[in-house]
Amino acid sequence: MLKVSEEKRDLGVIMHRCAKPSRQSAEASKKANSTLGMIRRTIVTRDKDTILRLYKTLVRPQLEYCIQVWSPYLKQDMEKLEKVQRRATKMI
Repeated sequence: MLKVSEEKRDLGVIMHRCAKPSRQSAEASKKANSTLGMIRRTIVTRDKDTILRLYKTLVRPQLEYCIQVWSPYLKQDMEKLEKVQRRATKMI
């Protein structure tokens, strides 16, 4: 017997059967937060330009990947993504 799947991942975008982007925004913010944590633990210098360059290179693409497809429209989803950005701003 085949198992019915609630979610399907295609090209890194999680598609839920009820078409809500909440799972995608949660995964994107989780991944971006872990990358920010890695930057905080491993980078010795706290130079503004260095941290900003690392954010733009490593974290921002994770938040923006296929945003046109999963376009977060719920307030809670947008707040998750903005929380990551606020955390990065505090590091600078």
